[in-house]
Amino acid sequence: MNNLTLKQLRYFEALARHGHFGRAAEACAISQPALSMQIKELEAALGSDLFERAARQVRLSSFGAEFAVRARAILRQVDELEDLARSARDGLLGQLRIGVIPTVAPYLLPTLIGNLTAANAGLDIRIRETVTPRLLQELADGWLDTAIVALPVSEPAMTEVALFSEEFVLVRPAADADKPVPDREMLREMRLLLLEEGHCFRDQALSFCNANAARPREMLDASSLSTLVQMVSAGIGITLIPEMAVAVETRSAAVSVVRFKAPQPVRTIGMIWRKTSPFARHLGALVTEVRRAAQDLKHRQNS
Repeated sequence: MNNLTLKQLRYFEALARHGHFGRAAEACAISQPALSMQIKELEAALGSDLFERAARQVRLSSFGAEFAVRARAILRQVDELEDLARSARDGLLGQLRIGVIPTVAPYLLPTLIGNLTAANAGLDIRIRETVTPRLLQELADGWLDTAIVALPVSEPAMTEVALFSEEFVLVRPAADADKPVPDREMLREMRLLLLEEGHCFRDQALSFCNANAARPREMLDASSLSTLVQMVSAGIGITLIPEMAVAVETRSAAVSVVRFKAPQPVRTIGMIWRKTSPFARHLGALVTEVRRAAQDLKHRQNS
């Protein structure tokens, strides 16, 4: 056990996360044989196999699964020590790792990154775009400094700060522009196109419509708002999208955009970070920048 190293723990964690030597080696920026050798040396030091090896993938052994929990906790503590040093040295002038949900990233990030880099010339921004459950896990594991998501997330270990609220709008074929605006009861009987499972926006749309997510559906779901809008343009159905996405997603689509009557569906976008994060005292400045970017975006859309 005297030969156990942090490098080996990081290689082990990468292999446990990817379940594939090639992808884990790529993530660690080393060769596959080098990764394999380090894992074998780790298993030899521990005196037990960490993985069950198959032709195309590897999976954790029962011992490996228990080892992974403790290894990740150690790596998280080490990362927080590194973050503490980075925070003391650089503040918001070093590396900043931001996670963003897909229904926000394409619309807010161009303005936000422009504002941040203009105000902080030395800032190295790393963006991770994925669904909320993955962002929460990566934030908890120390892979991210903060994330921009739909609130609430209700995670006791996270600080969450509301940034702004926005309405959902109805997108329907251009030929339906003169029809009455459907209420939520009418929406339940229409071909409502949704994002695929895992997107919080899907759940919010279903909640507004009082629809059952488990009910058999006629249509395929999509992985992006852009695809949903194009499907509506083709006459396949209708969809809901957030207000910030309207200008980008509808500019080349034959669709009609209309607001719902009160009570209108809304979502609250906020920032979250670990309560133990050494960057917590610096993230207040980022909250201000995100709010300003959202205001700038809304002003441009309304002008």
